[in-house]
Amino acid sequence: MGVVSIFCETLLVPLSVLVTLGYHAYLCHSLRRHPGVTTIGFNCIKRRSWLHQLNQGDDKQGMLAVQSLRNTLMGSILTGTVTIIITLCLGALINNTFNVFHHFRRMILFSVVTDTSAPTGLESKIIAIKYGSAYIFLVTSFLSSSLGISYLVDANFLINAVGGELDAEYTRTVLERGFTLVAVANRVLCLTLPLLLWMFGSVPMFISSLALVWLLYQLDFPPAQLHYTSSHLSTSTT
Repeated sequence: MGVVSIFCETLLVPLSVLVTLGYHAYLCHSLRRHPGVTTIGFNCIKRRSWLHQLNQGDDKQGMLAVQSLRNTLMGSILTGTVTIIITLCLGALINNTFNVFHHFRRMILFSVVTDTSAPTGLESKIIAIKYGSAYIFLVTSFLSSSLGISYLVDANFLINAVGGELDAEYTRTVLERGFTLVAVANRVLCLTLPLLLWMFGSVPMFISSLALVWLLYQLDFPPAQLHYTSSHLSTSTT
């Protein structure tokens, strides 16, 4: 490993992590203090208003609810499928990489090659960290997507069931948990992209982290004209 490569790994990788963590800390702060200024909070307020106006046990309203949640379910299933495909490809790549490492070590052991650029123990550990971090994020995304699908399926059933005020509150809780887990799955899958590009170097990881944060900011914070509407929705549902 060259000096320049070590310097880039030491400087750019922590910067990428700090930029991503800092943005999501700011997003969590905005969700807690002013939920209406974020897309996640705005959608949550709209869902509460929609569920508040929805009559449980009504066939027409129940069918509308099922059709409304169907797109979210299909998106969650697609996210889980993509995550599984990437995980399998990553596992095959890990297997091939470490097979090459062991092959190089055997050749060096028997003095077949004397190339100093052959993979060293430090490089193998760094590559293991790169693959392992991406793998953990992919598994987290898949588990969150699976749990979100199960909660949304339960919400479909509860919306069509006849119940009182207590059941309506439980239905709202199940629905919000489902949408929250789906949002977490999509977000973690997006955050896996810089980790996958980290395998090509720290510079692609840093550039992709900056681009991802900029893109997420455009998606997470709606235009200013929606803030007034979301504030009125929050006061009407409480």
